[in-house]
Amino acid sequence: MLRLRCCILARLRSSPATSQGSYLHRAISAAAAAPVISPNPSFAVDDYLVETCGLTRAQALKASPKLSHLKSPTKPAAVLSFLAAQGFSSSDVAAVVAGDPKVLCSRVDGYLGPVVAQLTGLGLSRSQIARLISCCHGNLHLTSIVSKLQYYMPLFGSIDNTLRALKGHFYLISSNLERVVKPNVATLRDSGLGDCDIAKLCLAHTRLLTTSVESIRAIVACAESLGVPRGSRMFRHAVCAVAFLGVDKIAAKVVYLKKTFRWSDAQVGIAVSKFPPLLRRSKDSLQRRSEFLISEVGLEPTYIAHRPMLLSYSLEGRLRPRYYVVKFLKENGFLNHDRDYYNTLNISEKTFMEKFVCPQKEAAPHLAEDYAGACRGEVPTRFRIA
Repeated sequence: MLRLRCCILARLRSSPATSQGSYLHRAISAAAAAPVISPNPSFAVDDYLVETCGLTRAQALKASPKLSHLKSPTKPAAVLSFLAAQGFSSSDVAAVVAGDPKVLCSRVDGYLGPVVAQLTGLGLSRSQIARLISCCHGNLHLTSIVSKLQYYMPLFGSIDNTLRALKGHFYLISSNLERVVKPNVATLRDSGLGDCDIAKLCLAHTRLLTTSVESIRAIVACAESLGVPRGSRMFRHAVCAVAFLGVDKIAAKVVYLKKTFRWSDAQVGIAVSKFPPLLRRSKDSLQRRSEFLISEVGLEPTYIAHRPMLLSYSLEGRLRPRYYVVKFLKENGFLNHDRDYYNTLNISEKTFMEKFVCPQKEAAPHLAEDYAGACRGEVPTRFRIA
């Protein structure tokens, strides 16, 4: 209609005055004969989503195609009125609509009301209900949501953890508990993982709950083959690393570790068994740490293999700056040369300052300044005595 109106005005401006009347009559007749696009031409879905529902313009543009059939605000207004009456804040409403725009087409009495009542009965707050609706993307079926939440909340430890899991993998809502989720959890328990470990593992890799039992068994077997025994403190981390990389890529990562750190099969086994998250480190990260620790610091590969936590520390924020401090202190006679480098890394920043930097305030007044610069990446050519 707007395009037709613009066309009419353009033709009117270009037509002689003597013919404007007859042309206007024909144009209006043509407009009247054109099909009616909407019973309420002033209702624009995207504008409504922004001005009334609180969405950003980008969110509205993404959501509006799902509501293109709406010709008036009647249904959305009823939904918004219900949510407001239930105590949903404007930000809660925006989260609900952005996550599931079709909720604006819901029947309040037949669907939305019972859903909110049931979820409230489980102890969810209004903001938690809003988060749940928004992360389920239309898969919020009253017949199953309550039973699934009753299972997931104890599994993950809290409703907030459950919502985090659903946000990362909303298929948890549509997956069958009896045929898929519960057998997977049972398989993880059979592998020696406790409930707390399973909760942490599945929060990090939620798809473990919806994959096949065979896939979980393969992941567990691969983790065990790395030399990490079932039931050990590190076994969850090993399973997590395998789930992160995939069974097929683990062997290649082990080969890369051997090459990068000059490790034997036995040494890489020791390193991985002590610190399985090592497998998740990027190749670039591992390469830079190898160059620094072996080539610059002069550590032996076997030393690193028995202390793989070295590779978990920030190169720029901890490994380099503390090495420079220790090296400076040893070279200037402030520290025994037998002081182990690793022991200066696994202490807190406060303890490191108290033990290694502050005591030298008079003898080396610039040490704190030089160390702070090193932590910012501004490594000086040498630390200064005065």
